Amino acid sequence: MKNKYVFILTLTIVCSLLLSLAAKGLEERKNKNIEIDMKKNILSAIGIDVNSFSISDIDSYFSNNIDTLVINLEGDVIGKLSIDDLVQVENKQNGEVQYLYNNQEYLPLYNETEKKVIIIPISGKGLWSSLFGYFAVDTKDYSTVKGITFYRHGETPGLGGEISATWFQENFIGKKIYSSNDSLQSITVIKGKAPENAQHQVDGISGATITSNGVTALLNRDLKRYEPYFVKNRK
Repeated sequence: MKNKYVFILTLTIVCSLLLSLAAKGLEERKNKNIEIDMKKNILSAIGIDVNSFSISDIDSYFSNNIDTLVINLEGDVIGKLSIDDLVQVENKQNGEVQYLYNNQEYLPLYNETEKKVIIIPISGKGLWSSLFGYFAVDTKDYSTVKGITFYRHGETPGLGGEISATWFQENFIGKKIYSSNDSLQSITVIKGKAPENAQHQVDGISGATITSNGVTALLNRDLKRYEPYFVKNRK
């Protein structure tokens, strides 16, 4: 009888250890997948086709070409902090994400040194969900849009879900976030088709006015958060 209980106890301990090891391994794989998906979307925002990239290719490109920075709300780079130090807190009402360290707000920023582009995270509220993406701006003038991606949302396929479509995202390339008098203009998603030479407007999504307005609102808000950095670095 004693040997029976020893066997059961030993089996329980071994099974618990195996489950613990498996959970740790799966957690590491999950975190790596999240990291790679984030990197792929950042690269897509600057026009890089990552479909043929391996995980090693993506990691290598990031390591060689992209500096990850943390700035304060005054636009200064904080060298002692890394993006991994920041805690993300989402406002469920408006979709805004704040990045906190010791209860103080900072902003993450990705600087692509070869193509001379910065990429910032963007988020806001659509019709049914929060919208999460990245927005890329040329550092030659801190105004010309290089690209935009939306990688996570719950909008209706064929309607608001079109924010993930290539045609919608390509609308933004070459637009300007600053006006000719150097005031931050942002980009507006209008109802219908934007005028041919419009610098600050893009085509809206038919039947998805609320989602389109949400994209306009989140860009206006998030670009203003980064404006002190733009001002300090514009030439």
